Amino acid sequence: MAIKNVSEQDFEKATSEGLVVVDFYATWCGPCKMLTPLLRELSDEREDAVFVEVDVDEAQDTAKKFEVTSVPTVVFLKDGKEVSRFIGVRQKNEVSSMLDQHK
Repeated sequence: MAIKNVSEQDFEKATSEGLVVVDFYATWCGPCKMLTPLLRELSDEREDAVFVEVDVDEAQDTAKKFEVTSVPTVVFLKDGKEVSRFIGVRQKNEVSSMLDQHK
């Protein structure tokens, strides 16, 4: 499954049910460009989660709501509620383990 880019208008609908991995990123962010391919791989491999990405420059209100102060920030939501997060780049196995904790 591909990563879906969501706007502020679509965010709530896209993240309200199940396990959702939200990648808050910016187009100018070097570490974001390193993390995106890893998240794309996981989104193709994992059917137990939906992966969405949010451009913090385009969706500033959503980024503020989640208190995103650095990018990349990845937030794990379960039925619309935050259950975990990390800032910066992680290894694929670390992100996969975090997903396993919240199935």
